[in-house]
Amino acid sequence: MLFCYEISPLLLENVALRMGNLQVIVLIVQLPSISGMAGRNDAALAAALQAVAQAVGQQPNANAGANAEARMLETFMKKNPPTFKGRYDPDGAQTWLKEIERIFRVMQCTEDQKVRFGTHQLAEEADDWREFLRRYFPEDVRGKKEIEFLELKQGNMSVTEYAAKFVELSKFYPHYTAENAEFSRCIKFENGLRPDIKRAIGYQQLRVFPDLVNSCRIYEEDTKAHYKVVNERKGKGQQSRPKPYSAPADKGKQRMVDDRRPKKKDAAEIVCFNYGGKGHKSSVCPEEIKKCVRCGKKGHIVAECKRTDIVCFNCNGEGHISSQCTQPKRAPTTGRVFALTGTQTENEDRLIRGTCYINNTPLVAIIDTGATHCFIAFDCVSALGFDLSDMNGEMVVETPAKGSVTTSLVCLKCPLSMFGRDFEMDLVCLPLSGMDVILSMNWLEYNHVLINCFSKSVHFSSVEEESGAEFLSTKQLKQLERDGIMMFSIMATLSIENQAVIDRLPVVCEFPEVFPDEIPDVPPEREVEFSIDLVPGTKPVSMAPYRMSASELSELKKQLEDLLEKKFVRPSVSPWGAPVLLVKKKDGSMRLCIDYRQLNKVTIKNRYPLPRIDDLMDQLVGARVFSKIDLRSGYHQIKVKDEDMQKTAFRTRYGHYEYKVMPFGVTNAPGVFMEYMNRIFHAFLDRFVVVFIDDILIYSKTEEEHAEHLKIVLQVLKEKKLYAKLSKCEFWLKEVSFLGHVISGDGIAVDPSKVEAVSQWEIPKSVTEIRSFLGLAGYYRRFIEGFSKLALPLTQLTCKGKTFVWDVHCENSFSELKKRLTTAPVLIFPKSDEPFVVYCDASKLGLGGVLMQEGKVVAYA
Repeated sequence: MLFCYEISPLLLENVALRMGNLQVIVLIVQLPSISGMAGRNDAALAAALQAVAQAVGQQPNANAGANAEARMLETFMKKNPPTFKGRYDPDGAQTWLKEIERIFRVMQCTEDQKVRFGTHQLAEEADDWREFLRRYFPEDVRGKKEIEFLELKQGNMSVTEYAAKFVELSKFYPHYTAENAEFSRCIKFENGLRPDIKRAIGYQQLRVFPDLVNSCRIYEEDTKAHYKVVNERKGKGQQSRPKPYSAPADKGKQRMVDDRRPKKKDAAEIVCFNYGGKGHKSSVCPEEIKKCVRCGKKGHIVAECKRTDIVCFNCNGEGHISSQCTQPKRAPTTGRVFALTGTQTENEDRLIRGTCYINNTPLVAIIDTGATHCFIAFDCVSALGFDLSDMNGEMVVETPAKGSVTTSLVCLKCPLSMFGRDFEMDLVCLPLSGMDVILSMNWLEYNHVLINCFSKSVHFSSVEEESGAEFLSTKQLKQLERDGIMMFSIMATLSIENQAVIDRLPVVCEFPEVFPDEIPDVPPEREVEFSIDLVPGTKPVSMAPYRMSASELSELKKQLEDLLEKKFVRPSVSPWGAPVLLVKKKDGSMRLCIDYRQLNKVTIKNRYPLPRIDDLMDQLVGARVFSKIDLRSGYHQIKVKDEDMQKTAFRTRYGHYEYKVMPFGVTNAPGVFMEYMNRIFHAFLDRFVVVFIDDILIYSKTEEEHAEHLKIVLQVLKEKKLYAKLSKCEFWLKEVSFLGHVISGDGIAVDPSKVEAVSQWEIPKSVTEIRSFLGLAGYYRRFIEGFSKLALPLTQLTCKGKTFVWDVHCENSFSELKKRLTTAPVLIFPKSDEPFVVYCDASKLGLGGVLMQEGKVVAYA
């Protein structure tokens, strides 16, 4: 605004005060000239202008801020940002987000501007931001992205592509995008690298993500360049080696380089390699080109050739080379190997993996019984600095997966150490990846190596072993028979000499009759017999036999004859009939199982309680010496009531039979056997004996007490004609494995052999697999602090109606439970005469507690 007034200084002051809240520009064009007032008017005018300036300066510049925001929006729109209109398309939504974020980075927008500008580009169905996130990135989509991230491997991608994919998917996994997750992010990225890059980079332990990616990228580029040079050398020979690169230098340095080079020869000194003349080169020689047919070189004829040791690689004749040989071309040497990459051998059971050493450098070795030669990777030879030699011709190595590969290089007399022995081997060079050395069948044969196919192990036969007994094949036996060698056939069975073992055990040696090889007879009449009480109105149930293979039928027949011989079963005409099946044991033998599921459905359940495992463990306080006794086929040492034998009948291909002793698989068998064991050991329970079905544990504070306690227990077994299996019994131990726990004088711990199954458990794929895992892990919940809280994400998946989505919370819960079980602490036994301390905690997440005594943990709850 422009004001052009002739006003008094006083009026100007008032105007300035009244306009203090307006943005104005005051311009005085003309003032009255009154004699005698000039000095006063000038001073007043200056004061008024100062007041106006202050008033204008104090006003907030709101319009300027709005204009800046408008300019930012205008700049944003000039970038042609995409508009997202909805329609269920998670991939399209992700693409839209990536493009918008790219524009934000270029403009350096603030967080508020990102929200306002981003929502400005949402239209129609996606207009609301929260609705956009809920609809176009639902839980199932995020869950799939999380799983894709967890399973991400480099594979055939370059390091740059793999890093970009890693960063993109990590946005869906908040654990790896947090500020304090740099270490975890590097570990995850490194685990997904190809084995060759991971092996080369892993030892550096880089834990800054950009540094790790950069190192991997540099290694990958160097490796590609190395293989390129190697291939060029093999294809073109040494003369085609690229010249070393030298950067431009200043004149002084250039002179130093030039001074070192040989000076250019005069024309008179140039010698023609064609016939030896001077003054010109062979390329412009006017004479006919000379070429020796003996050595193949130009400049002389065969009569002038000085070489007399020329050998043809084709026919091995002397005096000519293979290109001039008149004999038919010899076929290249052929070889065979299973695979050229480590990934193809990881899941192959026919190969044995191990570690060998060359110059004290550990290398990955594969024993391939189908390979024809021993091989080594090109990059290993280069890294170890060995010289390569040319083979007499080429070798074509065939693989079932990758076709064939041709090589002509070999590493001669390579010093290799393996299994504590030193070897000097010729290794053919191949472009191997993920493994370093392949050992073949000829190496195994030459070094008399024995392979255990079951355990995937190798063994070198010693001189002592070679001089002992030797197993011969059928072919060798026939040859010996044709040669007239006298042979004898020895029929024998191998068995454990129980008596020799028993004689070395104090107290146990006095009761050899408790440990027979087999149960000698039908069990005697006992105060407890097995009965089967049916639901009123039940009719007999009979099912057809299951189908079996020829080998299973043969095994079934053998086991039936054994049961009949022991008088455990008898032929039956019962209207009942259950099918049978064979189940393989850990040792490879077969166990006969009767499918009593239909009988169990109509049987009245025996509610006799089985003892709680933790209650049994609490009785062991103060114990230092332990013995464990396992009864032999414990159920078969209890008779079935005569009127109930017909209900145990089972049908087979070889007839109808029924049990005279308590069979395995019937519903009330554990309770009946537990009742009998509690009866005969009632006076000693919780004093020095704990019993769980057919497992008996004797515990004592001193060895003198233990001798007395062990004698009492064995005497009871002898009187009751109960028999134990010596191979499963253990005596006079300081530490014993019992019911999945390791018990010692220090306390109770989890059994590592049992926990191993949990630590190797694969990621569950269904609710049933989750229940199995939680059941096994829950057995040791007293050892894990906050078990319920840790297992909550997994427990929620087992709820009825819950959609099975394996997310990051489930993955963390699964991993943490396995980790806690493998590092579970040793808990002390509670002392009933000492005070306990209970630490409790409660929150919205759940309840927790720790039971302690004398500053040590008794159990977690």
